[in-house]
Amino acid sequence: MIKIEAIVRQEKLEDVKSALNAIEVNGITVFQVMGCGAQKGYSEMVRGSKVDVSLLPKVKFEIVVSSAEWEQKVIQSIQEAAFTGNIGDGKIFSYDLRSAIRIRTCETGYDALN
Repeated sequence: MIKIEAIVRQEKLEDVKSALNAIEVNGITVFQVMGCGAQKGYSEMVRGSKVDVSLLPKVKFEIVVSSAEWEQKVIQSIQEAAFTGNIGDGKIFSYDLRSAIRIRTCETGYDALN
């Protein structure tokens, strides 16, 4: 099992959800998060004073898949849906996952994902 985490621009939320739905990924978790990377935030004027905003709003997706084949499908779908070509498009991480347990039925591993 593999866990995929993707941090993308807020405005790409619906595009990524649609892309995952199109490849029939059913289980996703979505968070509103704040972060910064190469984009480094921005400056704006608030009540006549310059304010540096270093953390930007982003959306984080967490998806667990059963195989390396699905990992590549999910990553490719997210990349295509979240791409703008500008700094701040986001990052995708994948991790090996040791176990999964469905609380209701006590199923484990692959069975817990379906």
